[in-house]
Amino acid sequence: MAVTESKWWAVLRDFGERAGWSAGQVFVATLLAGGTTTSVANLPWKYAITLALSAAVSSVILTVLQYLGRVTDLPFWLDLVVRLGKTFLASVAASIAAGSVFNVMTFEWETALNVAVLATLAALGKGLLAREPAAPATSVTGAEKPAGTTEAQSSPSTLPLETYRKATE
Repeated sequence: MAVTESKWWAVLRDFGERAGWSAGQVFVATLLAGGTTTSVANLPWKYAITLALSAAVSSVILTVLQYLGRVTDLPFWLDLVVRLGKTFLASVAASIAAGSVFNVMTFEWETALNVAVLATLAALGKGLLAREPAAPATSVTGAEKPAGTTEAQSSPSTLPLETYRKATE
């Protein structure tokens, strides 16, 4: 199958959307995990930015693996579960990367898991809010797909459904 320029742009937009949301969710989760009694000046801004950038990189790496494994054209709920798992893993990996020297015994697991859970809940909310009504079973070219073809009828992506389909088919 020849890959068109529009397919490349759709894939790049998909990568950007996933990395951007991962970074944003981890950034906000890190600030929320800082506590509500902390003033704005005392929030862990530098740490939150470091975690957000690390989460974006982790998201890109995990998305590359997903594309290489050709596990992209998924039904809505499976796609959402995969995204939640990737967000959790990217958040924990970002916390490990942001630490100085990783030591499993002294690592702040509680904080890392709190941030990961908050980011994953944010990803769940985003995925549910982004869900579009089910679309007809057609390919990006407009041709009807054969009966029994599994296709993501809707997506947890904030990309337009046509762009998302073009990227993941």
